[in-house]
Amino acid sequence: MGGILRDVFTMGARPIANLNSLRFGDPSHPKTRHLVAGVVGGIGGYGNCVGVPTVGGECTFHRGYDGNILVNAMTVGLASADRIFYSAAAGPGNPIVYVGSKTGRDGIHGATMASAEFSEETEAKRPTVQIGDPFTEKLLIEACLELMATDAIVAIQDMGAAGLTSSSFEMASKGGVGVELDLDRVPMREAGMTAYEILLSESQERMLMVLRPGREAEARAVFEKWELDFAIVGTITDSRHMVVRRDGEVVVDVPVAPLVAAAPDYDRPHLPTPPQPVLDAAGLTMPNDPIAVLVRLLGCPDLADKRWIWEQYDHMVMASTVQRPGGDAAVLRLLGTPKGLAVTSDCTPRYCFADPREGGRQAVAEAWRNLISVGASPLAITNCLNFGNPEKPEIMGQLAGCIEGMAEACRALDFPVVSGNVSLYNETNGVAIPPTPTIGGVGLLADVDRMATIALKAGDEALLLLGGGNTGDGWLGQSLYLREIEGREDGAPPPVDLQAHRRTGALLRRLIENLRIRTCHDVADGGLLVCAAEMVIAGGIGADIHIPEAGLRHGWLFGEDQGRWLIAVAGSDVTEIEAEARRADVPVRRIGSVGGSQLTVDGVDAISIDELRHAHQRWLPHYMAG
Repeated sequence: MGGILRDVFTMGARPIANLNSLRFGDPSHPKTRHLVAGVVGGIGGYGNCVGVPTVGGECTFHRGYDGNILVNAMTVGLASADRIFYSAAAGPGNPIVYVGSKTGRDGIHGATMASAEFSEETEAKRPTVQIGDPFTEKLLIEACLELMATDAIVAIQDMGAAGLTSSSFEMASKGGVGVELDLDRVPMREAGMTAYEILLSESQERMLMVLRPGREAEARAVFEKWELDFAIVGTITDSRHMVVRRDGEVVVDVPVAPLVAAAPDYDRPHLPTPPQPVLDAAGLTMPNDPIAVLVRLLGCPDLADKRWIWEQYDHMVMASTVQRPGGDAAVLRLLGTPKGLAVTSDCTPRYCFADPREGGRQAVAEAWRNLISVGASPLAITNCLNFGNPEKPEIMGQLAGCIEGMAEACRALDFPVVSGNVSLYNETNGVAIPPTPTIGGVGLLADVDRMATIALKAGDEALLLLGGGNTGDGWLGQSLYLREIEGREDGAPPPVDLQAHRRTGALLRRLIENLRIRTCHDVADGGLLVCAAEMVIAGGIGADIHIPEAGLRHGWLFGEDQGRWLIAVAGSDVTEIEAEARRADVPVRRIGSVGGSQLTVDGVDAISIDELRHAHQRWLPHYMAG
């Protein structure tokens, strides 16, 4: 949490929202409950104390993460376009300043641990984990933003992986200059630290900056006001070398440019993932009662309500959150304007494992759909590419396939990648995690008062299914229905028609912006009936779903065909919206109606809202209670 916040405010942006994407192992694994409690406690404890709302995310469980869980964090910040700060050092003779917390021995070799496989000896690496202090982080945010309001800063960078070494070296390489550091001036909280330890410590809440000459006293006053350490630890030079002294002696003298220009550029051998055949639904058992299937899906670990998690996060601090966790995307008001920012994080690893290219396309498209669902115009994505050991051709094949699929989706949807990072070597005893290219998406609403939510709102509305294939057997390959009900994880994942996405998304945005749709939900994991159930639970109003006569009943209800949205509209608007959809070449079908106190299928199979809510909300609190 602290690291991603610093990445944002070091550029002059005030953090306004946090998200996270959590992947845990099998719930029956003896460590899973402990890990869930610790991770959620850490995210909540840091984000709540630093005063930035945690407004969205996702949490899933699979045995593929038993030995290596994933905790991906995302922060969104707001900056003036003409006040962006960069890390390229400049100006020989300019002072290099260290600010923030003191340096300790925590986090040494943290970066190398993150790029290594785990084994039974991993417990011995615990000292490489950094110790964060959110209260100091809050002070650091305010001090940096205060100094950034002046023109005193030439360059600034947070001390992340490899600490003082990487931050100083990156600033020098980006600016084409040299640096000289005196480690005796570095504030330390432990005695007897060696030059090696000081340079590689990853102690948190620390920044390195280059100041304009003569501005040192002004900067010192700001940081001392916020009770933070401030030390002039070096100077920019024109030598293009990194020179480091300790106890008056030179302990490092290396040229900057060769380490950048001569860094290895790997083009590793890669094997494409063999395609899986399209699932033949004829071999499935297909239980007769769709409501019983729905109850099992709503209560499975992946789909169960994650309220137990997000209620531990302060998602309302800063008073700008207008759509809270639990919907397709969180929405924050840009204070002082009618505008809103929509944010989401998404990935479906089971799709990526079966077909990396299609899974990469789907991950981007899912984030795009979630932003569309609230009425936002998608702006851009960030990503965290989580994979196993890329030295194995099959893992490199997963990485290459996912990136190719993501690139196709980004180009087709005008959804650029503006930042991101990579997490490789996620293996334990040679077993890799499922490929997990987590996508964080950001979109803009012109007016937050015109946004849509997933909650049903009126008892006299019609339910329309927009987009995708809305007839036929439904796509059950790699679906949660297949895994949770049939006990299988096979088949090809659903294909993603990106041009159809664009047509449907443009229609939906227009309808939402014109206030003709106030209720909209992306059909995703679990399929259409799960989507309808989530809308019923959120709104506290029942619905009746009608199954078409043709096609496979369970496939239509639980298939995960891509590019579909379920919307609720006034009965008087149905004919006109259907006509608009046809003109836009968007499939549309009336599939049900809103009203009552039950969710029913064809007016026969039924479940009350209270029973739905219990099925959806019970699992995680019950599990965490042991």
